[in-house]
Amino acid sequence: MRRLDTAIEGSPRTRFFLELFGNSAIFPIANAVLELLLEEGFAYFRDPDFYALMLAAVVQARFLARDAGGPRRAFVGNLVGPAVYTAIEAAIEGSRFFTAPHHIAYWGFGLAIGALQQVRHDAPPRYRSALLVAENVVRSSILFTMYAIFEVLTAPAGKDPVRTFFDDPSHVFIAWSVTLLGVVAGLSALTSGRYLAMLRDVSRQLRVYSEWFFGRPLLEQAMGDPSRLALARRERAIVFMDVRGFTRWSEGQAPEAVVEALNAYYVAAEAAFERHVPVRFKFNADEVMAVFADAPEAVTAARDLAQAAAKALAPHGLGAGIGVHFGPVVEGVMGAREVKAYDVLGDTVNTAKRIEGAAAAGEILLSDAAAARAGLRGAATRSIAAKGKSAPLEVTVA
Repeated sequence: MRRLDTAIEGSPRTRFFLELFGNSAIFPIANAVLELLLEEGFAYFRDPDFYALMLAAVVQARFLARDAGGPRRAFVGNLVGPAVYTAIEAAIEGSRFFTAPHHIAYWGFGLAIGALQQVRHDAPPRYRSALLVAENVVRSSILFTMYAIFEVLTAPAGKDPVRTFFDDPSHVFIAWSVTLLGVVAGLSALTSGRYLAMLRDVSRQLRVYSEWFFGRPLLEQAMGDPSRLALARRERAIVFMDVRGFTRWSEGQAPEAVVEALNAYYVAAEAAFERHVPVRFKFNADEVMAVFADAPEAVTAARDLAQAAAKALAPHGLGAGIGVHFGPVVEGVMGAREVKAYDVLGDTVNTAKRIEGAAAAGEILLSDAAAARAGLRGAATRSIAAKGKSAPLEVTVA
C-alpha cells in the first residue's frame, strides 16, 4: 500500500521540499542576500560562500525530512546547516569567519528553532500551540535580524550602531511588524496543521473502510488507475469455499460462539490470501469468495485455503469444501446511485458456486476449464449434477 501511504503521509521528496522551503533554507537565503549587498555586486556568486550556504540548507533538509528518529531529531537537525556552513567557511576563512555577526546568528537561530521544535514535541498538548507560534515568531525575525545586521555593518563610523538603529522609528515599526506577522504566521500554521491532521485522520479511516470494501490489492490498483474500477469483461478464476453443516452446527451454539468461530475462519482465509494475492475476496457468513487473475494461482491458493480452513474449523468438528472455475466475467463497480459495490458477475461465478456445492469437507473440485488452465488435466475426475445446468459438469479433484 505504498502509494496510499504516500498520498496520505506525503512522499520523502515532498517532506524534503516542505522542510527545505519552510525552514532550512530561510536563514541561508537571507544570509546570501545580506552578503550579496555587503560585497556590492554579483562577484559574491564567484565565492564559495553562496554554494556552502545552499549546500548547508539541502543537507539539513535531507536530515530533518528523514523518518528515522522522528521529531526527536529536531534539535540536532536544526544545527546541521550551521555546522556544515561553519566547517566549510572556517576552513577557508579561518578565525575571521567567527567575527561576522550573521555567521553567529545562523547558530543562534538554529539553536532557538531546534529547541522550540524539540520542546514542542515533548511538551503536553496544551502548550504545543503556543510553542508553534513562538517558533514562527523566531523564524520570521530572521529577516529583521539580517536587516539590522546590515544596518549595523554599514553604519557610519563614530556612532553607536545599535543605538542609532533603534533610534529610527521605522526600525521599531519593522521590529513590531515582524513580530506580529510571526504571530499571524504561527496561528496560520497552527490552523492549517490541525486541519491537515484532521484530513489525515479521516483519510486513514477511509483507507481502512476502502480496504474492507475493495481489498488492498484492488484499492492500490484503483489509486493508480481509477478506470480499473469500471465495468469490463475479463477472464478470471473464481474460488468459492463454504463450511459444510454450518447451519445445523449454529443451531446449538450461542451467537457469540458462532461469531468467534467465523472470525477464526476469516482470519485463516485472509492469511492464505496474503500469500496468494487475489484480485478481490469477500466473506458472506460461512462462505468465502475470491477472484484470481488466472487459474494456476487460484488452484495454489485453494490448496493453502483448504489447509488453513481445516485447521481453523477442526476444533468445532467442521470442514469446508472448495470449488474453482475459470472463464469470462463482467467485473467492476455496479449498483444504484447511492449504494455501489465492486463485484464479478456471470455464468463463471455461478458455475464455480455450483462446483463448490458438490465438494465434500476438505475437498477441492476444479472445472474442466480451470483444470486445463492450471495444467491438471488427467487427474481424477467425476461428473456432478449442478443446479441450473442442463448437463452434468466434469470436475477434477485437486
